Amino acid sequence: MSKKLQDSDTKMFAEAGTAGAVVARQIAATVGILADLGAKLREMKPRAVVTCARGSSDHAATYAKYLIETKLGLLVSSAAPSIASVYAARQMLEGTLFIAVSQSGKSPDLLLTAEAAKASGAFVVALVNVADSPLAKLADVVVPLSAGPELSVAATKSYIATLAAILGLVAHWSEDKELMAALEALPRNLEAAWGLDWSGAAERLISARNMFVIGRGLGFAVTQEAALKFKETSGIHAEGFSAAEVKHGPMAIVGHGFPVLVMSQKDESRAGIPELVHDFEARGAAVMTAGVGLKGGLELPVVEGAHPAIEPILFIQSFYRMVNRLSVLRGYNPDTPPHLNKVTETV
Repeated sequence: MSKKLQDSDTKMFAEAGTAGAVVARQIAATVGILADLGAKLREMKPRAVVTCARGSSDHAATYAKYLIETKLGLLVSSAAPSIASVYAARQMLEGTLFIAVSQSGKSPDLLLTAEAAKASGAFVVALVNVADSPLAKLADVVVPLSAGPELSVAATKSYIATLAAILGLVAHWSEDKELMAALEALPRNLEAAWGLDWSGAAERLISARNMFVIGRGLGFAVTQEAALKFKETSGIHAEGFSAAEVKHGPMAIVGHGFPVLVMSQKDESRAGIPELVHDFEARGAAVMTAGVGLKGGLELPVVEGAHPAIEPILFIQSFYRMVNRLSVLRGYNPDTPPHLNKVTETV
């Protein structure tokens, strides 16, 4: 008789649990690269930033958008890879910073988009886990994620490593001492976040079919990532929404027992979140909340005293442990989701 799969048996569990060590290794490996890159960007003064990524990497690019726009005041736009790979349209990107984000660094559409951006005059920076990948070879500067091999189809440590690399890039570029301190504290805070018990959320979601994941601002990126992981590992049709958008059309389907996970870092984006939680509860939703000082529904434990810029990264670390457990409870194996491969090569 085969042994029943336990949540601690999965590759996802093992890999996600190393995120603190991964980030510590990355910080040590990239401090010189990021210091030089920050100086280069201050000298260059790019007129805008363009990001290019797919899947979890694109969710990380959302974090880059909010962090760069709030700390550096530069417009950040997400590139649609089909503009280059399907339409073969030339874009005017001279004087821009083009940030390509990838685990494998070999997706054809991402490569074509990065090549087109470079040919159009963009300065290309690659945040990539495979340091000798085709993407790394064409970039002007490579920031290695240093996550090591990731065998589970569900990305965890590589996603957190990407968020850390973005934080490091912006901290060095802006020379923001608070961000630098937050980056240095991130590894130990990740260790603390991994030890927090979110299993109550897993128990609540065993029979869920549909749900919302809500966040805002710097936290919207992990809202997107969490919704994807619910689909990918547990077969739940989860949708990620900004707290500013969900009150429009999406609220119409919220009723008694409808699950809602709200994650909110303690910064300016917190305004309006408590009222939103109250609105969900008034409709009978099964609300779960994560955030320092955030009240309502099933209150999930969070790391206290962390900088708001890293709070979302800590939320997703605790979330990964919970969703891995949920996947097993629902009879899935998060390492081998149905119909999915580790590397998706879109043209």
